[in-house]
Amino acid sequence: MKQKLIFLLFILIICGIINAQESITKPWIWPSEPPADCPFKQSEELTGVAFTPKIKRYFHKGWGYADTWYPSWGGDDILYSPFTDGTTPRLDDRRDHARSFAEPYMTGLAAMEGKDPFNLKVYSLGLMHNPAAPYKGRYPCGSLMYNGIWYYGTYCLGPDGEAIYGGVKYNWPWMGCFVGFQISKDTALTWEKVTVSPENPIFKESGQYGQPVKFGAPHFVDFGKNMQYSPDGNAYLVAHGAVADDPKPRFGNLSWISGDQVYMCRVTPSPENMNDMSKYEFFAGHGNDGKAIWTHDINNCKPLFEWNNFAGCVTMTYFAPLKKYIMSVTDGWPTAFKMSSYFLESDNITGPFKLIAYLKDFGEQAYFLNFPTKFISNDGYSATLFFSGNYARNWNGMAVKQNPPGTAYGLMVLETIFLTKKSYNEYKNNPRPAAKEIGK
Repeated sequence: MKQKLIFLLFILIICGIINAQESITKPWIWPSEPPADCPFKQSEELTGVAFTPKIKRYFHKGWGYADTWYPSWGGDDILYSPFTDGTTPRLDDRRDHARSFAEPYMTGLAAMEGKDPFNLKVYSLGLMHNPAAPYKGRYPCGSLMYNGIWYYGTYCLGPDGEAIYGGVKYNWPWMGCFVGFQISKDTALTWEKVTVSPENPIFKESGQYGQPVKFGAPHFVDFGKNMQYSPDGNAYLVAHGAVADDPKPRFGNLSWISGDQVYMCRVTPSPENMNDMSKYEFFAGHGNDGKAIWTHDINNCKPLFEWNNFAGCVTMTYFAPLKKYIMSVTDGWPTAFKMSSYFLESDNITGPFKLIAYLKDFGEQAYFLNFPTKFISNDGYSATLFFSGNYARNWNGMAVKQNPPGTAYGLMVLETIFLTKKSYNEYKNNPRPAAKEIGK
C-alpha cells in the first residue's frame, strides 16, 4: 500500500511539472553562457534576451515549408524571400519543391503578405535553376527587394552534402564562392541575363578544396522598408569567413555555418552595379579617428570582428526605434551537431559590437537567424526571430531536442524580447519551458 501511495505521489508530481511546463504564458529568459574567451564586452543597454510562448512552424495542408528564409521588405509592403530544400505552396495550392544539393539545383522565390508574423500568407512565386558545377551545392543567401528590383544572391558549397572525414559525417564542410546576383525587374516573372556563375564569381574567391574565402555567403543588412534607414543610400552586406593562416585549424572550419571572422562590404544598388566588383567597397578597419576605412580592393579588407572557431552564418538588422544595429551569429561547427547563436549590438554599422546574449545549444540546432524589420515593435525591444532548425537529428548518433519547444525544420517564427536591466529583473523568475524530445 505504501509503495502504491509513493507511486501515485510520483505521478502527481510529474503531472504537475508537465502542467506547469504547458501553462507557461510569460516571457522567459534564455541564460547567456558565453565561452571564456568571448571577445565582446557585455552590453549595458541590452542585457539579455527573452522569448515568449509565441512560436510557430509554418505548414500547408500537413506539409512543412522549406528552409533558408531571408525576407526583404519591398516598397509594396510585401516581404520577398528565397527558400530551398523543401516545399512552399503556390497560390493555386500546388507546391514548388526546391533543392540546392542535387540536379536540377532549383532554388525558390517566395512572397509573404500580412502584418502579423504568426499569420502570414506565404506563397511561392516560382523556382530558379542555379547550376552548381564545379561545386556540389548552390544555395540562396543575400536577397534584396529595392525600388521594385529583386537582387537574388546565391553561393556554392562542397565537397558534398554528406562528407565523411575521420569517421565523422559532416554537412557541406567547405564554403564555396559567392556567385553573385540574379536580377528581376518584374517580381520574379523574368530574370536578366548575367555573366556571373560558379566558374566566374563576382568576388573572384574560390572555395574549392577547402580554400578559405571572406565573402562566401553574404546577407544584406535589413534597413527596413525599401532600405529606408540606409545611412548613405548604399546596400550593406555581412558575411562569415576565414583566412589561410589559421592558428586553430580544423576540418570544416569554414563551412555554411561555421568560421572565424565576420566581414562587410557595401554597394549602391542598381542592375549595373550589383555584379560589378569594382563598384563595391570593403570594410578595411578603423582609422585613428575611429571612422571606418573602405577600400575597393577585397585583398585589403579586414574583419568587423574575429572570434576564431566561434563565428558563423551572420545577419544584421537596423532597429530604428533603438538606433542600434543588432547582429545574429550562429556557430554550427561541426556542421551537423548542436548549434549556438549569439546576438551583438552596436550604435554604428561597423561596430564596435557588444554582447547581448550567447545562446548555447539554441534550437538545439537552430540556424539562419534573422530579424525582419517589418516585425519590430514601436519601442524596438520586441521583434520576431525568423529561423529554421533541427534538420540533422540523428547524424553521428546524435539526438537533438526541441529547445525552445516547437523548434523544427522549415519556416519558424518566435517572438523575442531584448531586455533592459528593468525588464531582466521583471522576467528573471519566470519559468522556462523544458526542452522536448523529437519523435522518430
